[in-house]
Amino acid sequence: MYAIVEIAGQQFKVSKDLKVYVHRLADKEGDAISFAKVLLTDDNGTITLGAPAIEGASVEAKVLQHLKGDKVIVFKKKRRKGYKKRNGHRQYLTQIQISGITLPGAKKENKKAEAKTETN
Repeated sequence: MYAIVEIAGQQFKVSKDLKVYVHRLADKEGDAISFAKVLLTDDNGTITLGAPAIEGASVEAKVLQHLKGDKVIVFKKKRRKGYKKRNGHRQYLTQIQISGITLPGAKKENKKAEAKTETN
């Protein structure tokens, strides 16, 4: 089972227990967070596509750590003009671990299963 979810303006293909680096989130380390903008889910070959997002679906995750990415060198030059500009950048990132994917119809099925076991 996997889902395509939008996190901080970027789309990621995620599954349970996957670790993902995303743009810096405001949550603290160890916090549990939920993302409601699920664009697509695949549950053992059953694909559900949202327009643009799937109503009732969510992805739960846990913030593992905040860190800075690798340095990227930005070098600009105009030939024969004597113009050279060198600049560096390190992106602030958050590492999250996906703890589960909730589908819109999953809660209703669980309630029906509980009702059947209670009547027996």
